[in-house]
Amino acid sequence: MENPFAHLLPSAMQILTLSGARFVLLLGIILFFGSVGGRIFQKLKIPQVVGYIVVGILLGVSGTWVLGPETVAALNPVSTIALSLIGFLVGAELKIDVIKKYGKQFVGILLGESITPFFVVGILTGGAAFVATRKLPYSVALGLLLGAICAATAPAATTDVLREYRTKGPLTTTILGIVAMDDAVALMLYAVAATISAPLLGGNGISLTAQLGAIAYDILGSVIIGLGFGFVLSLILRHTMDDDGRVLGFSLGILFLSTGICDLLGLDHMLSAMFIGFFMTNFAQKKTRPLFKLVERFTPPVYVLFFVTVGAKLNVWILTPFFALIVLLYVGGRTLGKTIGARLGARLTHAPKTVHKWLPFCLLSQAGVAIGLSIAAGNDFPDSIGPQIMLIITATTFIVQILGPICVKYGVSKAGEVGLNVTEEDIIRKSLVRDITAGNVPVCQATSYTIVNENEQIGTLIRSFTEHENMNYEVRGKDGLLTGQISLARIKDAMHIGAFAEMMPAFELMEKPSAVCTPQTPLPEAYQLFAEHDTEAICIVDAQRKPLGILEKYTVDHYIHTKIVELEHRLEQIK
Repeated sequence: MENPFAHLLPSAMQILTLSGARFVLLLGIILFFGSVGGRIFQKLKIPQVVGYIVVGILLGVSGTWVLGPETVAALNPVSTIALSLIGFLVGAELKIDVIKKYGKQFVGILLGESITPFFVVGILTGGAAFVATRKLPYSVALGLLLGAICAATAPAATTDVLREYRTKGPLTTTILGIVAMDDAVALMLYAVAATISAPLLGGNGISLTAQLGAIAYDILGSVIIGLGFGFVLSLILRHTMDDDGRVLGFSLGILFLSTGICDLLGLDHMLSAMFIGFFMTNFAQKKTRPLFKLVERFTPPVYVLFFVTVGAKLNVWILTPFFALIVLLYVGGRTLGKTIGARLGARLTHAPKTVHKWLPFCLLSQAGVAIGLSIAAGNDFPDSIGPQIMLIITATTFIVQILGPICVKYGVSKAGEVGLNVTEEDIIRKSLVRDITAGNVPVCQATSYTIVNENEQIGTLIRSFTEHENMNYEVRGKDGLLTGQISLARIKDAMHIGAFAEMMPAFELMEKPSAVCTPQTPLPEAYQLFAEHDTEAICIVDAQRKPLGILEKYTVDHYIHTKIVELEHRLEQIK
């Protein structure tokens, strides 16, 4: 009996051969040096994805050849997984209420930023090719195909920057909507361009009906599979949300099943994954929504592997002067076309000013679909224009993959959306005790209303309680070191003995500090101290145990809530 999976064996054997010799070592090299590169570029205020790609270039065919073509080919499953994860997380952002609110805006901008560069790039590259070759059919075909391919925008590098800088707002929403949909426009433009180009290049005509039928099959099939798997995942997770490990296992399992089936059927696995995320965020029970955070925690090493291999594929030494000119015209024309089209669409649909002004900076990245279409051109026109198009798209991808993420960061920063996609958990994780303020005064600054001497009379503390919001005091001894703490509840108990209580010194009422921390203590550790010692107040001391203030739980909660309100207020002001 013939093996039904025989067509999978070459890639599988390639991976097994590589793993036997050096697969684990290469994974270690990619993850380690990719992470180092990302961190270095992050320190330079450049998006970390650029660092990943640069490391890939140095390790790949443009550099040391540590990652040669065969090795990169063996790592193709990593790219497939990464794109599926990206699609899934993009789908999570496509909420129906957002689509209803921005739907008209999305469509207007999408058509503008896709179709305008089609004409600009087509005219520039086709015109330059005619001047250089004097071959009109060749030049028209080159312009049409490059114009169609340039419409696509790579979601991977773009969404990685948005995630890295925790962006939120109308510009971020528009970016996610556009990069999720403009690949479909690029596919349709390519179908038209390929149909017109075939007779110009002397080949057999490619049926437009067949081309559009294939596109319809790809899109509809991917959507149906994605929605179906999303429904299955929602049913499974109804009864497993109490176990994070199991939730992650089921989520990744469904995602990879969808990806594998789409690859076997020749469908778009990224689109399918996007609709799994779309279904889960719109139709699944609310309690299943935390799965997106779990999946997002799984993605960083996969993204490192993906972008390093993207860089490793880029060969920057293969351009002739003519093709270098075409590359420059392609990049310049695509940038100009995206800018004009995006701003025209934003103006016609009355999009917010931030979208109109800064969206063009966020649509420059190019990768997966553009490279895929260039490969399709290589297959459709192998003896004429195909190899040249593959060369041009490879070179332009190198340029825009480096510049694109930097421009995305610039755009969202200028729009004021960086750091707005923050939760209470994010604020807690990134804060120290010294960051907490009470009445705009850091709690770790020594003040007369949080620190008292051990001989100070209780009557003084009672009057202080009427003037300040704090409910606890630190008590210091004659040596200036912490000796205890006093709570309002403790003073209330003492008042039962009458007016004499006001004459009592602080040391007679103080208790041993239940817990202490320093200004450098991370806030998560402070919350852990609150829970472990069942207390509402923690004494803050320096390295010599000198009291610096009191950390009260309600003050911390109020600080965090205030930060969230400030972020929401900033978000409302973005226009």
